[in-house]
Formats: sequence, structure tokens, C-alpha cells
Amino acid sequence: MSLSNKHQCREIITKAICGKGRKFSTVTHTVTPPNNPTSILGAWIIKHQYEAVAAGDGIEVVGTYDLNIWYSYDKNSQTDVAKETVSYVERVPLSYLDPKHRASTVEVSAEATQEPSCVEASVSSNGKSVILRVEREFSVELIAETKVLVKVCNLKHGDYEDKEFDFIGGEDGEYEDLDFEDLEDEL
Repeated sequence: MSLSNKHQCREIITKAICGKGRKFSTVTHTVTPPNNPTSILGAWIIKHQYEAVAAGDGIEVVGTYDLNIWYSYDKNSQTDVAKETVSYVERVPLSYLDPKHRASTVEVSAEATQEPSCVEASVSSNGKSVILRVEREFSVELIAETKVLVKVCNLKHGDYEDKEFDFIGGEDGEYEDLDFEDLEDEL
């Protein structure tokens, strides 16, 4: 029997990761509190929510988060917290995309590999607002049905009946003296 008769290739349809991407970004937000800030005592981000949507050859992460700025005013004699909700759309390009995926079966997902965090907060030069620098990073995947080529072996189970298999050792307690820690180190 020739090799070509024993082995064939077949296309199958399966769900697979057909696209991946990652994007790190730094954005700037300006918040104008009700009182002119003298100094910034703290800035943090809470209530981050997002979802992923397919957008052409990339994935858009659409989300919101709340900015909270603790600041002093009136020449550092009083404090207050300014709050503002920010909406954003982050377009993440796909560094890999299977061109043969079925577009009608696309599902997308996003993971915040770095949640939005304030890395710098300062009073603006005019003294009326606060400027925040925020970093965030997303990893995205596009999952869809696609075709893959698999090798099919036409050998039947009975083709092995005329073979003899020898399993050497293991019956006489040969493995009792093995040091399993050394084996794990080798792996």
C-alpha cells in the first residue's frame, strides 16, 4: 500500500482564535473642579467597565471609568473630591488575522492587561483645572469558524493485530529506586 493511499488530508471547520492584538496607550484627561485647586492630594480611577466590538480589521474596546481627584483649594485650607465619568473608545489593531475566517461567526473578547491607572496628576497652568495622565492596556482576540487541514490516517484498528508490543520493566519493582525530584528537574 503506498503512502498516498494510507494518508489523506481533509478540511474541517472549527472554531478558533483567528485574530489577536494588544495595545498600550496613555491618555490625558482635564477635569475642572468647582473650586480652583491649589494642590493635588490624590487621584484614582474606579468603576471601570468595558466591552469589545468588532470594527473592520481591528477590535474596539468601548468603556467608561470614574475619575476621583482629591484636591486642596483656598490656599491649602480646605479639601474636596472632584468626580467625573469618562467614556472612551480604544481601537486595538490585530497583529494577526486569519483571512479565511467566516465573518458571520465572529466573536470578540478583550482583557484589560493593565487597568486604567492615573500615573500623574497636576494643576493646570491657569490654576483652574486638573490634568491627569492615565495609562491602560488591552489584549484582544477574535474568535470565529475557520477551515483547517488535517491529516487522516486510513489504518484500521485491526492493522495492529499482527504486531507484538514488548513493555520492558515495571513489573519487578524496577522503578522504586528512581529519584523523582531529579526527573522533574530534567523536564
